[in-house]
Amino acid sequence: MRNLILTAVLASASLLGMTAHADTIEAGKQYVELASPVPVSKPGQIEVVELFWYGCPHCYQFESTINPWAEQLPEDVNFVRIPALFGGVWNAHGQMFITLENMQVEHKVHTAVFEAIHKQGKKLATPEEMAEFLATQGIDQAAFLKTYNSFGVKSQMEKAKKLAMAYQISGVPVLIVNGKYRFDLGSSGGPQQTLQVADHLIAKERAAQ
Repeated sequence: MRNLILTAVLASASLLGMTAHADTIEAGKQYVELASPVPVSKPGQIEVVELFWYGCPHCYQFESTINPWAEQLPEDVNFVRIPALFGGVWNAHGQMFITLENMQVEHKVHTAVFEAIHKQGKKLATPEEMAEFLATQGIDQAAFLKTYNSFGVKSQMEKAKKLAMAYQISGVPVLIVNGKYRFDLGSSGGPQQTLQVADHLIAKERAAQ
């Protein structure tokens, strides 16, 4: 349902995207300022959080836009990905992401997971199915399953749930800058415009320091 809603929003945004950025970027238009700021993970750095789901087609499509941008962020910006946990397979995929992050895999493994779901039709809904697929990417199955079921990963799952609630998200992909500003592809007007909003808010936070 969340993907269907976002699809409708994006369809409207594609028509309005050109005019949406003709005006100055401001709160209430391209982004929302959170009533209660959320603490960042690395004080002293400007944090950009992307909340996503491996199974979300918009998140998959956004990868080719956001990855090159994230790779070129300056040293004072900390880019963080957090899985959105709305229950069911969302949680299973989120636990897979956190597990892979703990195993410090290369980003190409995350790309392979996206492609397995969206190009190969794999569900990757169980730890065993995940481990079998990840073995094709050079990931040890036993090590993956041990980490997947570890206390540390489960604790990070709880933290991710609390952060999503604090950010007041209702769909993905969505970005949060410095725990203060929330925006997405629909509110911004499209993938490139979303990054323009992010750049604007990063500059705003840098100027305020």
